[in-house]
Amino acid sequence: MNKIERVIFMEKIFDEADETIKNFSSVLRAYREIQAKIKQLAEYYHGEDWRNDFEDDEAGKFPANLKRGVLSEDAIYNLLSENNDLLSDTLETIAGILRDGRY
Repeated sequence: MNKIERVIFMEKIFDEADETIKNFSSVLRAYREIQAKIKQLAEYYHGEDWRNDFEDDEAGKFPANLKRGVLSEDAIYNLLSENNDLLSDTLETIAGILRDGRY
């Protein structure tokens, strides 16, 4: 690879890294902010309100056109599990990057 090819190659890496870091920063900020709402959802799911709402839904006490995916038995559980998995994967990824050494 000659000098010009090397600069072109490195410029592509730079552009890709710059875009990825900016996107990740934005998504990370949104993910951090949603955690408080996810905690609310978990408290709802593990509390009496969810059970009461679930039972009322089963008894047909809600309008048929009401969106109520949160009352399915698996939806919130799966979302909370996915969130925990993502947190674990993120920690493992960061630990791996740190283990490999910074530049």
